[in-house]
Amino acid sequence: MSAHVLKTHLPHHPTQLYLIRHGEVEERYHKVFGGCRIDMALSALGQRQGEALARWMGDTKLDAVYASPMLRVKQTMAPLLEKRGLTATIMDDLREIDFGDWTGHHWEGVQEHFGISAFDWLQVLDTTGIPNGESAQHLVERVQPCLIKILQDNPHRTAAIVCHGGIIRVILSLLLELSLAKMSHFNIDYGSVTVVELQPEKKHAVEIELLNFQPITVAL
Repeated sequence: MSAHVLKTHLPHHPTQLYLIRHGEVEERYHKVFGGCRIDMALSALGQRQGEALARWMGDTKLDAVYASPMLRVKQTMAPLLEKRGLTATIMDDLREIDFGDWTGHHWEGVQEHFGISAFDWLQVLDTTGIPNGESAQHLVERVQPCLIKILQDNPHRTAAIVCHGGIIRVILSLLLELSLAKMSHFNIDYGSVTVVELQPEKKHAVEIELLNFQPITVAL
């Protein structure tokens, strides 16, 4: 099932999604392709970003939380879950992208060892793929069923998906019916929130209400 047919599987009701990227990771993994093979923890700033997220959400309507199984995600959402008395539904297929042979390399190392700019990673996924890693098609095949289930299980509700920058871009690619490579136009920073509304009765059924907002900036 490919991205361009997603809408035929969507429920006929409005749903609001909060797409939340985990906070900053520990310093030794900055600008490193960790993906799903390195289960890194948050930095001190990342922990504060999780706390800021919980404060910013306040009493915002939130009916369900879905999350990646990875440590950095669990640590980010812990303050929110505790404050709201919620339990997250863990979906293994929301884990970060498998970067294959790039795993563990710094951005400069990808250029040095593979002759590819790290900034072109989305284009690589969308075309040749990363050696021994995931392609865009594989990502669609594992993420799309999660997205469809979340939407179908939350009629007229608000759900949060706490995951990774790569997976948020895959979700946006599916919802907007655009190639994954085009998602390079969107910054998805650590500890950020992107809000998407699905209103099937509208001509433009998918609307981005908020993009890449970092709640921690409110307190700075």
